[in-house]
Amino acid sequence: MKSWDLWMINVEKSVKTSKPSVIGDFSQISSICRNAQVDRIVVALDERRGKLPVDQLLDCRLKGVRVEEGASFSEHITGKLTVENLRPSSLIFTDGFKRSQFIQRAKRCVDIVAALMTSLIFSPFAMIVCLAIFLDSKGPVLYRQERVGQDGRIFKLLKFRSMRVNAEGEEPVWAEVNDPRVTRVGKVIRKLRLDEIPQVVNVLKGEMSFVGPRPERPFFTEKLQQEVPFYSLRHSVKPGITGWAQICYPYGASKEDALEKLKYDLYYIKHMSFLLDLTIFLETGKIVLFGKGSR
Repeated sequence: MKSWDLWMINVEKSVKTSKPSVIGDFSQISSICRNAQVDRIVVALDERRGKLPVDQLLDCRLKGVRVEEGASFSEHITGKLTVENLRPSSLIFTDGFKRSQFIQRAKRCVDIVAALMTSLIFSPFAMIVCLAIFLDSKGPVLYRQERVGQDGRIFKLLKFRSMRVNAEGEEPVWAEVNDPRVTRVGKVIRKLRLDEIPQVVNVLKGEMSFVGPRPERPFFTEKLQQEVPFYSLRHSVKPGITGWAQICYPYGASKEDALEKLKYDLYYIKHMSFLLDLTIFLETGKIVLFGKGSR
């Protein structure tokens, strides 16, 4: 049974009570929409050339039935972009990716105010964390690590040190569940996200935003750009302390995880707005309170 022989139709009014099923072929689309009072048609063909029933779909569209691409429908339902079969033209001609000068300047102002407020509110916790790290293990309190920022620029990301000194050795490695390199204090501050506090300095310097894709190390970025389609698009905006991928997907430590997180990052870049940023802020607060997703 091939996708171009039969037509899958989802009747929105009955989706909660019955499963979608094959109820006809291309030639019956108009009559099915009329008889079943269909509100929306989702076109989910991988290859449309010479197979798309244009006349039938146009007839339905002119009668008020919404016709939507399968990728757009999936994006709306899942909150992520499907990267595997994504074509560059889909990104070029799609709605979204709107970043006016006003929006960028307003986001920057919000970042500065939020960074200053965070510094003020969390300064007592930062002092306690500094003392705990100093007493727990040898080494500097702050940890500086190269990360890839907007437009591929390299910057030094600041964190409270949560691992022992020289934990990685000669070559960077992904973090693991219950990573043995993490110190006793490190386990606590990672769980509570307190190790991220120093990144407000990166925000104030304009290297990061509060919300955006998490910046990755150059070593992994170079590999992922070769292996994961559209990975470099993450660098079209400033990286963030928190982001859509962080609240929608658990901590990732592999190429497969990077691909899944990219789908959420691209969704955020496409739909960037103050409302979405506010949603991410609130959800991040829940994650911090319940300690989910840390390693």
